[in-house]
Amino acid sequence: MTVEAAPQRETHAFQAEINQLLSLVINSLYSHKEIFLRELVSNASDALDKLRFRAITEPELLADAPELELRIIPDAEKNTLTIEDSGIGMSHDELVKNLGTIAHSGSREFIQAMTQRGQKDMQLIGQFGVGFYSAYLVADRVEVISRAAGKDTAAWKWTSEAHGTFTVEPAERAARGTSVILHMKEDQKEFLDEWRLRSLITQYSDYVGHPIKLQVKKTTGTGDDAKTETALEVVNKASALWQRSKSDITDEQYQEFYKHLTHDWDAPLAWTHFKADGHQQFTGLLFVPKHPPFDLNAQQQRGVRLFVKRVFIMDRCEELVPQWLRFVRGVIDSDDLPLNVSRELLQDSQVVRGIRKHVVKKSLDLLEKMSKDKPEDYKEFWKSFGTVLKEGLATEAEHKDKLGGLLRYESSREEGLTSLADYVSRMKEGQEALYYMYGESRKAVEDSPHLEALKQRGYEVLFMTDPVDEWAAQGLREFQGKPLVSALQADLKLQATDEQKKEQEQSAEGLKGLTSRMKDVLQDSVREVRVTDRLTDSPVCLVVPEGGSPAYLERLLQQRGKGMPRVKRILEVNPKHPVIEHLKALHEKDPAQAQVSEWIELLHDQALLTEGSTISDPNRFARRLTTLLTQVAGMAARATS
Repeated sequence: MTVEAAPQRETHAFQAEINQLLSLVINSLYSHKEIFLRELVSNASDALDKLRFRAITEPELLADAPELELRIIPDAEKNTLTIEDSGIGMSHDELVKNLGTIAHSGSREFIQAMTQRGQKDMQLIGQFGVGFYSAYLVADRVEVISRAAGKDTAAWKWTSEAHGTFTVEPAERAARGTSVILHMKEDQKEFLDEWRLRSLITQYSDYVGHPIKLQVKKTTGTGDDAKTETALEVVNKASALWQRSKSDITDEQYQEFYKHLTHDWDAPLAWTHFKADGHQQFTGLLFVPKHPPFDLNAQQQRGVRLFVKRVFIMDRCEELVPQWLRFVRGVIDSDDLPLNVSRELLQDSQVVRGIRKHVVKKSLDLLEKMSKDKPEDYKEFWKSFGTVLKEGLATEAEHKDKLGGLLRYESSREEGLTSLADYVSRMKEGQEALYYMYGESRKAVEDSPHLEALKQRGYEVLFMTDPVDEWAAQGLREFQGKPLVSALQADLKLQATDEQKKEQEQSAEGLKGLTSRMKDVLQDSVREVRVTDRLTDSPVCLVVPEGGSPAYLERLLQQRGKGMPRVKRILEVNPKHPVIEHLKALHEKDPAQAQVSEWIELLHDQALLTEGSTISDPNRFARRLTTLLTQVAGMAARATS
């Protein structure tokens, strides 16, 4: 005998996470109790969408009840509110798994996010697929009677008072679908009032693509002939908002549709509504959220829903949106795809490729408009989604010019964030490149010796402290005809007068013996040792040869288990620094003396530390430093005696 046919009543314990979740919901959402209706209506709408999609290939599923609808039935006498649908329904096992365990809910992720973010983000509840439990905000007992679509299925009743257990038992239900019956708390009877329910449906669920029928009381006749009857009235418009004319839709309606679509309590930062009538015919409505969802960095999560001729096909259609636009939410409704479109067909479809190209263009246009018209909103967007957007520069060269204009960075010149266009407008006369410095924090970056010559010339430097920045800069390469140059690169593209070039050549010639000795001592560690005009206050620094990766990036990849062979860097020497002048004198006096080698090793270790790298032998470094300090102290003592 299958579990589905088992006639007995069963008692199950909630998983520990569900108990914790129920406590969080009941105790933290008390001031927003009305959202229970939005969540339950949304779940019912999803069940109807799933049935309609399956019925494309299995039309027999609609045989017992062809109409797809939601019904909301208040009963003041019984003190119950019922939300029911004629959707896909649930079997015995699905009731247990979906409502009693963590297997098919986002409860664990929700609890983790609540722990990390605090209760201020309770509005994220719907994004985790756990909105069902909001029923306990207004009900002290919930019953769910459900029958799965299909032949020879049985109906089952799930019941719980949220005290740690739930029961599942056979039930009576003639047709497929689900009824959620709320036994209302004594102080929540306002939600049995017809006008209160009407208001909430209009506010939160007006754009559900199925009719929402509210049971109302109607009185006919007058006096002794008056007669009160119940009837079902369609309350919502039940039409696709994106199919209406833009001129007929208010900002408030766009915002409420976004909230219905995403279960986000905050209004979106921006949106774009468009219709394409070229080779492909489709309508799109795209939104930019204010805050990132909890699963933004899940590789498979992208937020655009696909409809075909107003029929919902799939959620999070990844073929329509590149990974670097995964924060975009919205709908695409195509007239050119077949209703029974498969994932394989989507991957190979010329129509889908055309839609994707259009979605990318419209998304970038929307962000560009926001950055110009509403810079404060764009600053908020960048804080939430800038890292994701930068991924596009590392993966799709086609959009690099548009993406370059959207980048924002801190810099050595400006307070707050600056755009590359504003940087270019402030470039010094004779400056040939946009300079940037890459590191793990602003403090580490702005104190780097690599910036000394740039600071001396008054050149602005962009501070890149995001792990994806190096790949983004390499993908962009140039902006408005100006190359992007890392301050860590060997060639800084600094202009020099003939006199400066001559002085540099003389310095290199004068230190030829010392730099040769340094190369011999450090042959296992560096590729080259050379004189530089990059430094003004520091004796040495390490720079990246062409094609090499910065030390911070190497460390980051190693931490993530993606270690790469370490590229030998170039040690650059400041010929005017007193330490180098002293070392030159020591070398000229006796090139082979051990003290010269000790100083060279010490300077290399210093260069490693200033770039944030670790040194191979800290104890030896400490001994060298102690020896040097002892020598300096001895010289100082002799000078004063």
